[in-house]
Amino acid sequence: MKKVFHFEAPREHYTCDAAVVWCFDHRFDLSFRKFLKRAGGTHYDAIKIAGGAKVLVTPDRESDREFVLGQIRTSMRLHRTHRVILMVHSDCGAYGGLDAFGRDTAAEAEHHGRELQIAAANLKAAIPQLEVQGYFVDFDGIWDAEIAPTPKLQAETTP
Repeated sequence: MKKVFHFEAPREHYTCDAAVVWCFDHRFDLSFRKFLKRAGGTHYDAIKIAGGAKVLVTPDRESDREFVLGQIRTSMRLHRTHRVILMVHSDCGAYGGLDAFGRDTAAEAEHHGRELQIAAANLKAAIPQLEVQGYFVDFDGIWDAEIAPTPKLQAETTP
């Protein structure tokens, strides 16, 4: 082999701040990475798939959903991940783009907010111990879907 680029990376294993399920649409990549950094994320495992969190709601194939759940479980096992961040964005081709919503940005945002709630519920049903957050990204900001936290299970007490 011939070395074509030199860099130095830390060899230490890391604890992951979050596994992030997001779309591979490059238009939002830099903004979303900056947002994650500002939100306190240093180490995250990126799981990029067309449509992002859509795969947990309406995957093209059930095997797609299982693949993403497997990637999240692998992140948990290898990097002690306890939080998953779900992302969807405006004008996403996997949803049919903005045209699928009659170019109505409010209707699109409302739909994606519901999708994030369903994706979070499906993820929590599959892996209950995870903390889940969801975000909708459009062309002028990032919007918190305000995913309800998973209630803590209380230990049974015996009388």
